[in-house]
Amino acid sequence: ADFVDIKHCHGYLLHEFLGARGRSGEFGGSFENRTRLLREIVAGIRADGNPIGLGVRLSAFDFLPFVPDASRARNGRLGPGMPVGLGGLEIYPFGFGHDPSNPLVPDLNETRQFVQLCHTLGITLINLTAGSPYYVPHIQRPAAFPPSDGYQPPEDPLVGVARQIAVVRAIKATAPPEMVFVGTGYSYLQEFLPNVAQATVRHGWVDSVGLGRMVLSYPEIITEAVGGHDIARTRVCRTFSDCTTAPRNGLRSGCYPLDPHYKATPEAEQLKKIKQAAGV
Repeated sequence: ADFVDIKHCHGYLLHEFLGARGRSGEFGGSFENRTRLLREIVAGIRADGNPIGLGVRLSAFDFLPFVPDASRARNGRLGPGMPVGLGGLEIYPFGFGHDPSNPLVPDLNETRQFVQLCHTLGITLINLTAGSPYYVPHIQRPAAFPPSDGYQPPEDPLVGVARQIAVVRAIKATAPPEMVFVGTGYSYLQEFLPNVAQATVRHGWVDSVGLGRMVLSYPEIITEAVGGHDIARTRVCRTFSDCTTAPRNGLRSGCYPLDPHYKATPEAEQLKKIKQAAGV
């Protein structure tokens, strides 16, 4: 391998430590303690002279968890997402990269500290994402259609795309120039993805754009766009979220609506029944 990814995103352990403001002991509380495990991991990798490259995928900001608004459920579908509230607390004691007194607004001060720490540790490749797919999927992967167990979008998904683009731009603007940032959340832009990706890279807002959902349905989209070919609109990801609903129900992930391979599998019929039962 050329590098390893030390994940600090989407509810994985190191992401949980970043938000462990109220945790006692040497891995909670202060920023130094909450990032201690990263420093120890890097030191362990380098202890025997291992030169492998290191990268980090970071949830740059969190929000309060969202839950479906039951009063707005329709035709068997869950209602739009709404924040859980602070439960009488004056500040939200969890999460990372948000304003504790208003945890629906990014606060990038600690995120910038983390980026600087990565630079100090020799980590110069960072993929920025947001939150977790398990409690705030709409800020992490903006989509028109949620997974079968997910709430309906609480905002226009373009707001989520723009939020991530703006956050990456703001962080990159104050980071050491040799650091490389990969942006996330572009798939909802659909056939306009290549245009927006080109613009953000050209303007220096991001160094590279990472694709996830889009490559499941149309892995050649960027190659064809750069080559001057017309976009095959019937292959463009429409954010149906079957690629998430399937693995959440023990099935293979893939683009069941658009990829002929997955359409022809036995899992496609199973997935159809799962979605029907969920009112999707």
